[in-house]
This record gives sequence, C-alpha cells and structure tokens, in this order.
Amino acid sequence: MFQNQCANLQTFFENAGFLSIFYDISCGFVVLFNDPYALIFVVLAAIVGIVFGALPGLTAAAAIAMMLPILIAYNDEIGGLAGLAFLYVIGKSGRYGGSIAAILFNTPGTAASAATMQDGYPMTQKGKAGKALKSATIASAFGDYFGEIILIFGAVSIAAFTRKFGPPENFAIYLMAFVVIGSVVTDSIVKGIISTLFGAVIGLIGEDVITGQFKMTMGIDELESGMALVPLLIGVFVISEVIVQAEKAAKIKMMDVAPEANLDKSEDYFTWAEFKRCTPLMFRSSIYGSLIGMMPGLGSSVACFVAYGEEKRRAKNKDEWGTGIVEGIVAPESANNAVSGPSMIPLLTLGIPGSTIAAVLIGMFLVNGLQPGPTIFATEPPLFMGGQLISPREFIFGIFAAGLIGIAAYAFIGYFAASWVGKIIAYLPTQYLYPFIFMTALAASYSSRASIWDVGFALLFGVIGYAMRRTNFSAAAFIIAFVLTSSMEEAFRQSMIISDTGFFIFTSFEYQGKFSYAPIFLMIGAAVVIMRAWSSFKTPK
Repeated sequence: MFQNQCANLQTFFENAGFLSIFYDISCGFVVLFNDPYALIFVVLAAIVGIVFGALPGLTAAAAIAMMLPILIAYNDEIGGLAGLAFLYVIGKSGRYGGSIAAILFNTPGTAASAATMQDGYPMTQKGKAGKALKSATIASAFGDYFGEIILIFGAVSIAAFTRKFGPPENFAIYLMAFVVIGSVVTDSIVKGIISTLFGAVIGLIGEDVITGQFKMTMGIDELESGMALVPLLIGVFVISEVIVQAEKAAKIKMMDVAPEANLDKSEDYFTWAEFKRCTPLMFRSSIYGSLIGMMPGLGSSVACFVAYGEEKRRAKNKDEWGTGIVEGIVAPESANNAVSGPSMIPLLTLGIPGSTIAAVLIGMFLVNGLQPGPTIFATEPPLFMGGQLISPREFIFGIFAAGLIGIAAYAFIGYFAASWVGKIIAYLPTQYLYPFIFMTALAASYSSRASIWDVGFALLFGVIGYAMRRTNFSAAAFIIAFVLTSSMEEAFRQSMIISDTGFFIFTSFEYQGKFSYAPIFLMIGAAVVIMRAWSSFKTPK
C-alpha cells in the first residue's frame, strides 16, 4: 500500500519542481507510519533513552548494547524498521537525558553532559532548576534537528560520490579512520593508537575473509565465526560501569543536592527573550557539533566542551559563565545533540561508524540484510518487511523520519517531565539497581547466541573495559576499530589481488585506468597525526 502512496508523493514533488530529497523524506514518513510497531517503539525509545541517560554512569551506548540482542531475537516479529528506529532514537534521547543528572545532581549522566553541569547545577542551587531543564531540552532539540537535517541532505550526496570508490580507496579510508581515531580520542596519542590496535587484533579473530581459514581462534569453536559484537559491547560499556559503581560502594544521595525548597516557580521557564538571545549561540554550537560528529571517534563529549569553551571565549560576560546562566547550558547541549545525525554520515556513506552508537547500529543493519556503505542507497536488493517489499533507500529514510519524530518525542517528555525523571532517579536504590543491571547484562550476553562462552567473554571484556577506563585508554577507539577491521582486511586483500604494483596501489593516483583517491586519504590521516603530535609536543606538561 505504501508504494502507491510513495508514487503519488513522487508525482507531486516532480510536478512542484522540488528536490528529490523531499520526496525521499516524505516517503520515509509514509513507510514509518505504515509500520504497525515503529511509532510505538520511537516513543518508547524516547523514554528509555532519557532514563538511561539520566542514570549516572550509564550511557545510551550501554542501553543499546543491552537492547540489541532482544531486538535481534524478535526482529522478524517487530520488523527491522521498528528495531533500528528504537535504537537510533535511544541514542538521541540518551544524549539529552544526561543533562538531567548534570543539572539536578551535579553528576553528569553521560560524558556528553559534563560541560552542562558547570552552569546547570549552579542554576539549580539558585532555585532555577526548571529554567535550566527547559533550556537544556530546547537546546538539545534544536541541535538534534540541525544535525538530522545535515544527515538527510549530506548522506545521499556523499554516498553518490563514494559509490565510485574501489578497494584501494576503501582501505585508505579505513586506515585514515584508524589513525584519526587513535590520535584524537584521548589525551595520549600512544594510548589512543594502542586502543585502536587492540580493537583491530580482536577483530581479526575468526574466519579469513578470502581463504576461509580460521585464525587466532586458540582452538575455541565459538571463535571460528569471530568475536560476537554484543558480549563485547555489554562487557566494555555495561559491566565495566557496574564494576565502577561497586568500587564506589556507596549510594549517591541525590535528593540532598536538589531540595524542593530551593525551587523558584517564577523561574521555571525558558523565556522567548532568552530563546532569541541564545538562538545564534545554539546555531553556532550546532555547527561545532555537526562537524565533530562527522569525524569518527570524537563524539558528543568532545563537542560539548568545544562549544562551551568557544562560546565562553566569544562572550562579553565571561565572568558569569560557570555561575549559572542559560548560555552555559544551551551551548554544550546544542553541540552534543547535534553530533547524533552527522555521526551516521560516515557509517552510511563509507561504512565507518562515527561513534560507538553508530558502531552498535551496524549489528541491526546486518541482521536486516543491509551492508552500511556507499551502495546502501542504490544497489542493495529490496527488503521484505511487513508483507511488502521495501527498497533500502526507503528503509533508510524511514529511519531518518523516525529520528525527526523521536526528537519531538523526547523534547515533549523532557520539557514537561524532566523534573519527574530526576525525582525517580534520585529515589532509585542504586545498591539494588546496578546488580539488576549486571544480571540483565549477563542474560543479554547469553541470549545473543545462546552461548555460555559469550557470558564469559562479556565478563572478560567487562574487566578489560574497567581497566581501560582507569588507565585512560579509549573504549570508543577499541569498539570502532573492532567493527572496522573485517571490512578493512577485506579491502586490503582485494586491493592486493587487483594490484600490479603491490603496496604502491595505495600511493598511486591511478589504478585500472581510473583516478584513485587513496593517496589523498592517506595524506589526510598522516596530516592529522602530525598535527596532533605537534600539538601534544607544544602543550606544557
């Protein structure tokens, strides 16, 4: 049925002279509204993401890692669009949810909200918690919509260009991503590179992509198909956090830091005058976040501090920043949520996840027969969903439509109920909550392949993830490198097969009679490493 509706929309936009992109997104909404579960899952994801984001220590990536095996198991029943939309919107609402804990409890729910608490909590102490929460909600939605528009218009255009790439360019892009991620995700280049290489080593375990032989399996049959993504994610993001909370060995008494008596009902709103004053700031911060989101491995935690620092530098009232002003909230919140959409651009156009959340989403794409990369909008075969055939392009724009609705959903919930979420979080008995999360994580690890080995792997990588956090190694670089390694190895092997000059195929501007962009990507990667090393050398210790 929705094919006829999409055809009618196409005729309308062609007659009206609009760009085809407007037809695509309109068709995405048609696909979404024709899915019986998708809208329900979008609203549910807005709630789940806010709650997980507001829980100190837990992140949207942790929530997605725990939900992924359940959605995979019931993918045929609920449909791939509903499952992917659910995970995608959790990523968005989870980033926003972290601001609730940052503002009310002076404890960032996620790393992406760490800058928010510098002005958010002082506003709460002044009795302006309502204003602070509403400012964060509006800024988050503003930045998220800005980033989603960049994604919608940018992904298709870039994919049309990258579709021309062959194995040498693909390998060069993966290698560039490796060195960029390893160089910039931590304060130490060495630790970043080591994290990336560790992820690559784990990613090499399993069957050879060309010969079919098994490598690095240590005689364990369960490793012949490679290390499963779900237990690794659960270990690094969920179990490691449970260990951190156990180490604290004390309940956070949140209600003592945001007493009801301090609330000033007259300061409960983000006024129209404040919105107009902050709009240029939110626009600039959204640009910062969008640009950072397109760079693999950086993410929201970098964007929030970049925006906060840059806007404070530009401000005439620098001395007031950090004392509780709305500008100090809307800048980081616009930036960290603007990361969400653009972080999907590298995934959809190059097959490179721009964030840990995008890396997790690869699992759901593959379950539904979609290989993220430049061909996803064009040459992939149609999918059979809900009793009807749907093209990959329609499927992707259905996800985009879910994102647009999901932003509105979490903004509505947050604007009217953020303080209630904070109260619920404050009263949660954390001494029982985290053990429950631990048991749920183990169950999710087992359910992904019904293997007790996966439970062991989750526990192992929980300890490894905890050690990485304590020693400032990058879990994000580790996960992204793990996800990319198989594709990178395949591109390398294919390049060697078609090469007449060996490794020089990656440094030549031409192969098989066509122009090659591979040297350009390698030079970009080298330039990033050099600039990062020079910056580290100049920075006083």
